[in-house]
Amino acid sequence: MSAPAAEAAQEPFSRKTLFWGIFASLLAAAGFFLLSTYAPDFRQPEGGGTPLSKGGSGYAGLVEWLKLANGQWPPMARSEEALSSGLASRFLLIVTIAPNSDPAALARIIKLRSGKATLFVLPKWITLPQQAHEGWEMKLERLPDTVVNDWLGRITKAKLGEGDSTIKQLDVEGRTVAAPDELQWVANDHPLIAAGTGRAVLSELDKEPFYILTDPDLINNAALKDPQKAAAALDMIAMLEPGKGAVMFDLTLHGIGQKYDLAKLLVEPPFLALTLSVLAAAALAFLHGLGRFGPPRTEARAIAFGKRALVDTTAMLLKRAGRIEELGDRYAALMRARAGALLGAPQGLPGEALDRWLDSRDRGEPQGFSRRYKATNEARTLAQMHEAAQELHDWTTRRLGERR
Repeated sequence: MSAPAAEAAQEPFSRKTLFWGIFASLLAAAGFFLLSTYAPDFRQPEGGGTPLSKGGSGYAGLVEWLKLANGQWPPMARSEEALSSGLASRFLLIVTIAPNSDPAALARIIKLRSGKATLFVLPKWITLPQQAHEGWEMKLERLPDTVVNDWLGRITKAKLGEGDSTIKQLDVEGRTVAAPDELQWVANDHPLIAAGTGRAVLSELDKEPFYILTDPDLINNAALKDPQKAAAALDMIAMLEPGKGAVMFDLTLHGIGQKYDLAKLLVEPPFLALTLSVLAAAALAFLHGLGRFGPPRTEARAIAFGKRALVDTTAMLLKRAGRIEELGDRYAALMRARAGALLGAPQGLPGEALDRWLDSRDRGEPQGFSRRYKATNEARTLAQMHEAAQELHDWTTRRLGERR
């Protein structure tokens, strides 16, 4: 059996199959991660006073009613960036307040919408979801006036009027509709929709184009079952909107699209570039692990061959043993004997006699060898020894050159 055939017999899957399998797994994992990260933002809340709710206190009916009237769905603002965009500034923003809305979000909306047409709809009822019908809700009782006044006080200095209203009908842009039960109203001398003398259901602030609808039962899902109220709701919005069909609903007050977590930070600017860089580095490391780049590196010998390697190794051992400083006198004696042999000194001369004979070879410098011999003999540091040994070697080389 040949080598490729044997290798193929040992691998149950080809490399191409493994590559596409891993690629498909990574793609599926990335899709699962993104869907699980953003899916909560697109889940419609069940019940409550939101533009997506189909319960009695919700406003999904008004959204669809505006879509039928204008031929397009009204946009929904899911972020502060959407609220502060140039498009939003040309629209009437409808802010439906629920009892569990975020007060900090309302403060941000008021700040962002300064100078822009905005309709605030106050809450009215306490409701509970019906278990038998998903999205439906059951009305329990009215919210306490203190709760509604708390929301109203965040928009303007006003409070709900006290006492039951005796008004049975309301005039909305010339259309007469039945007044809601337990009508909520505020004192106002210039109402846009009046609930009697000096009482307003819809009013406008003096310094801002902010409108306050105190009773949501004129435009919520429960109200739109009455054809007259449904038509009056469109008339009222047409009276407030800056242009035909220029209506936008706010979702930030209900926390829809505002839930940030670590997963979102990883896939959104400014950390998106960092995430892509880490993934690219991981991909390169994976590719590096699949195969070898270039021939394998051979391991170097611990002790090299040759004279130079032998000298370097010996010097390293002496240095590690701390004995280099003690070698000056031995090196000087060795060089004296070598110089005498190379220059032809008489045999048997003792140390000092040999020094004098070597000094006599140097006619340009008296005691040239003895001085260098003494410097080498007295060297105590590595730098001193290196310099003295170099001068001793140079002296011997010059004398040999003169002799030739």
